[in-house]
Amino acid sequence: MAAPSPGPERDPGLEAERAAAAGLAPLTLTALPGELLELIACCGTLSAADVGRLACTCRRLREACQPHGKVWREQFRLRWPSLMKHYSQTENVSWLEEYKERHKAGLEARRIVASFSKRFFSEHVPCDGFSDIETLECPSHFFEDELMSILNMEGRKGLTWKYYAKKILYFLRQQNILKKLKAYLQRPADEQSFLEGAVLIDQYCNPLSDICLETVQAQIDDIAAKVRKFLKSKNPRHPSVTSKAGEVCREVSEVELQRQVLDAMNYVLYEQLKYKGNEVDYYNSLNSYIRQVLIHRTGIPISLSVLYLTIAKQLGVRLEPVNFPSHFLLRWCQGTEGSTNIFDYIYIDAFGKGKQLKVKECEYLIGHHVTEEFYCVATAKEVLQRMVGNLLNIGKRESTDQSYQLLRDSLDLYLAMYPDNVQHLMLQARLYFHLGIWPEKVLDILQHIQALDPSQHGAVGYLVQHTLEHIERRKEETGPDVKLHSDEKHKEVCYSVGLVMKHKRYGYNCVIYGWDPACMMGHEWIRNMNVHSLPHGPHQPFYNVLVEDGSCRYAAQENLEHNTEPGEIPHPDIGRYFMEFASTHYVANAELEIRYPEDLELTSAAVQKIHSENKE
Repeated sequence: MAAPSPGPERDPGLEAERAAAAGLAPLTLTALPGELLELIACCGTLSAADVGRLACTCRRLREACQPHGKVWREQFRLRWPSLMKHYSQTENVSWLEEYKERHKAGLEARRIVASFSKRFFSEHVPCDGFSDIETLECPSHFFEDELMSILNMEGRKGLTWKYYAKKILYFLRQQNILKKLKAYLQRPADEQSFLEGAVLIDQYCNPLSDICLETVQAQIDDIAAKVRKFLKSKNPRHPSVTSKAGEVCREVSEVELQRQVLDAMNYVLYEQLKYKGNEVDYYNSLNSYIRQVLIHRTGIPISLSVLYLTIAKQLGVRLEPVNFPSHFLLRWCQGTEGSTNIFDYIYIDAFGKGKQLKVKECEYLIGHHVTEEFYCVATAKEVLQRMVGNLLNIGKRESTDQSYQLLRDSLDLYLAMYPDNVQHLMLQARLYFHLGIWPEKVLDILQHIQALDPSQHGAVGYLVQHTLEHIERRKEETGPDVKLHSDEKHKEVCYSVGLVMKHKRYGYNCVIYGWDPACMMGHEWIRNMNVHSLPHGPHQPFYNVLVEDGSCRYAAQENLEHNTEPGEIPHPDIGRYFMEFASTHYVANAELEIRYPEDLELTSAAVQKIHSENKE
């Protein structure tokens, strides 16, 4: 079939003349149906300002661009698509007002983020540093969305903004999770899901990760479906196989039918899916996070037990957590429900591939006898306390900056559950004192300890005295210490802030963020680090460097050399000092530049020189 031949070209001017001659009004935009006007305005080429101007032209276009209509909804969706999950399809929303509110929140977020570097460059962000965020009038999810947009900025610029946006987002999400945790603890015991409690702990310790109860539950539903399928192959008439995915099966009453469920669970979890207890890296904090347990299929007794009893409950088998010393267990009733006789139960070791134990075998597991109270059922709060206690112990075992964050987070969780625990309050006060941060917070904690337990007067008094001295010293600080290469006393300093270096002895890559004309550390550090064995000893320039492994070090000049193939240094504090990675070096932010005003030019010159030498 031949294609139709194109008709003659239409002349709009001629058509208008014909329409006028016929006494017809020419077709205009406002003559179009309202739905078509909305469709044109939603095409994506108009900005919010364009829509605002369009609505001011006439009544017809004002109606098409009404605040509750599709046009402003589309403007909002195009600008902030991730926020649409907060609205239902049937909700009556003034999209124009939401657009204005989100725009206002964005401006406020950027103002606050921009202020943080100047306010907190020389210290850790104190707990009262977020006070202006806590009094925000805009919706918190609008503020968070702007912080996420800052974190997702492409390229190697905006490092300082990203650094503080991350800190603020960390704080906001943790505050929100703490509220949820406290609400969870206020619920009746039968409404406290062990899984939800585990997810709240995971979320609090990893607030920047995408962790939600619904996603975790969906993964567990998938495991339960696999168990149901295997169980059906063994017993097609089993009552647990009739329930649908995501549903909790009616409790199975017969012990033999319960046994079949547990056997099927053990096969699917440990044989098919290869879940196991992490004996090789037992004290890794990832073993305590339920989402990581599901990802890596490995955990410790308590995290695997929460997973195990959640699946069992969905399949109609009631298991109870047992706060057994050194090795968390589950118990399965073989007698009358609610029996207080510990011999009426079989004890399940989820860490040991679901092995079923009798009372004496539990004692063999840990190597010593325990009293009957340790075989009793644990409450949801006690399970959470044990999970948080494990994280606390891991935080105490480690000595890196990252473990301090874990220790702080786990202390926050513990004190949210037991706010008057003197031992942990004292640990928190000592931690903040040791880190030299939040002295006002330290005084508040110490005052609370003194009110709870006057016998702590000695330890409290010591910390109060030294904390007050810290506050006074801080008040006496006159301003930043400015260092100039042009000063005679700095003539031996060869390198400058922002240069990417390599350590000659240890081979690590790093970036310089500070320097001294000679070693400024104490005699003990100099002795411990064997600085005297260096040819120039401590009487040479030393550099503060951020290392690619996440550590901060103090390196002698003779041990550093230019990195001929400089790359980005993946250090969590990089944005605290630098605003950009410029392919060959880092550019100091405004606060670092104040302290080293001549370094930016020297760094650029050094990089150009290295580039020229490489060409030759």
